[in-house]
Amino acid sequence: MDISIDRTCELLRPYGVSVDAHLYDLIGIYISILLQWNQKISLTAVTEPSKILKFHFGESLFAGIDVIDREGRLADVGSGAGFPGLVLAMANPGLFVTLIESNSKKAAFLSEAARKMGLKNVKVRRSRMEEFPSEPEAFDFVTSRALGQFYKLLAWSSGTLSVHGKLVLWLGDGDATTISEERGWEWLKLVRIPDSEQRCLLMGKPIRP
Repeated sequence: MDISIDRTCELLRPYGVSVDAHLYDLIGIYISILLQWNQKISLTAVTEPSKILKFHFGESLFAGIDVIDREGRLADVGSGAGFPGLVLAMANPGLFVTLIESNSKKAAFLSEAARKMGLKNVKVRRSRMEEFPSEPEAFDFVTSRALGQFYKLLAWSSGTLSVHGKLVLWLGDGDATTISEERGWEWLKLVRIPDSEQRCLLMGKPIRP
């Protein structure tokens, strides 16, 4: 990666993220693969490495500071290019992440990226969330950053999360306000994303009968 580790740390510092040599190496591998694949399929409109670090890595890893635990089981719905699920797996080896992506080419990219980075804690499933097969163990976290379909996601998450499981969404202010009024959920935390005027994290858990 053309960006030094010191510069990488500087770019991610506003998000409360520290970068060691191992994570720095993974980030470099990932950005290289992303830019190669992005020439063939549309993965991201952000192609400047420094902006990828801030906009994609910063926003994704920010949730790992005090919202998402470093261990447990996480399902990332509509993973696309791997934000936030793949990035969270890169930074947290004890977090076992299932990336759910319906687009076959994007799912192939995710599998290739995870393989080249040697991530043993990542599983890629090419599926729509409503067609995703039931797993024997519930998820501790469900995440989504750019999926939309919020009400379908809420219904799916309610039946997929463990008893203490939480849903974490990356949203604009308008969507966060609308969703936080949704009944059947206890909304626990709304956190402003650094260096953003209208982006936030919303975390909640379903109210069980």
